[in-house]
Amino acid sequence: MKTNSLLTAALPVLVLALSGCRQDMHDQPKYKPYAASTFWPDGRASRPAVDGAVARGLLKIDTRLWKGRAGDGSFVTELPMPVTKDLLVRGQKRYNIYCTPCHGKLGDGEGMVVQRGFKHPPTYHSDRMRQQPVGYIYDVISNGFGSMVSYASRIPMQDRWAIAAYVRVLQFSQNATIEDVPEQDRAWLTAQAAAAPARTPVTVAAGAAQ
Repeated sequence: MKTNSLLTAALPVLVLALSGCRQDMHDQPKYKPYAASTFWPDGRASRPAVDGAVARGLLKIDTRLWKGRAGDGSFVTELPMPVTKDLLVRGQKRYNIYCTPCHGKLGDGEGMVVQRGFKHPPTYHSDRMRQQPVGYIYDVISNGFGSMVSYASRIPMQDRWAIAAYVRVLQFSQNATIEDVPEQDRAWLTAQAAAAPARTPVTVAAGAAQ
């Protein structure tokens, strides 16, 4: 008797629940692919892709961007993106976080862990490293080399390129001459060097960019 009473009491609730199971979401008004539409001036329901859209699964088909290599497999010699101050500043910040423990702030391989006994990485300022294309630097960051592990899972692709660009800045800063500085900035640079002779070239260069 008690079970029948419970079923009788639950029946109204069940009826209300079933009445709410409608097909409004399933049968809502919609356009099928390539159907006509009077809403858009061109009469098409399917809208054209926005500029820069990439088909799903095809983003990494750009080997220059994702692998740092040209179509023939060689390393690219130029960044696949505009070199801007924002890109270099971003590269400097990421480099200081991920790279300085081994490579040092100047890129000379005298990082803190090296000073404590870790294997010495090559300096960026050797003739061999200065002659390497920027795609090679990106590839090493992405895939590792020797004792260096891959940073592809740690650093996004855009930041790896930013770091590669900043490495080029470090190389240039340690091998530049006063003639490489724009004429309008030479007086300022000379004054800074005279006021603080102990400052490194890369620190002065960073101040000049501000």
